Amino acid sequence: MSRRPTNPHRPPGQRQLRVAEQIRHILMEILREGKFRDPELADTSLITVTAVEIGPDLKHATAFVMPLGGKAAEQTVDALNRAGGYVRSEVAGRIDLRYTPKVTFKFDTSFDESARIEKLLREERVQRDVKRRDENE
Repeated sequence: MSRRPTNPHRPPGQRQLRVAEQIRHILMEILREGKFRDPELADTSLITVTAVEIGPDLKHATAFVMPLGGKAAEQTVDALNRAGGYVRSEVAGRIDLRYTPKVTFKFDTSFDESARIEKLLREERVQRDVKRRDENE
């Protein structure tokens, strides 16, 4: 019996997507409950888990988070990563997997990136090019 080689450029499979979404929901529950000892995580109900990516072996997950208004994002992410052991034990009790994934938290920059792209699209130079293309068609 041969195993398929893992390819880092391969899109995630259905199981990966399903488990990642399940972990995202569990993390939101954990944050809503707010049972952290760290004072920097005193109000975790103001943190949103925007997405979770999980590796093909389901042993490592990256949770992208966004504090309300993006305030103190770096400190919040650091505090969540310090609480990784607690988070992992909470996830273990709420998900049925052979191995509980190690969750790493990262600040979600996708909002900043989409705002940057939106700003670029509104520039006069870009609008002029779009108009020109529309007139030629």
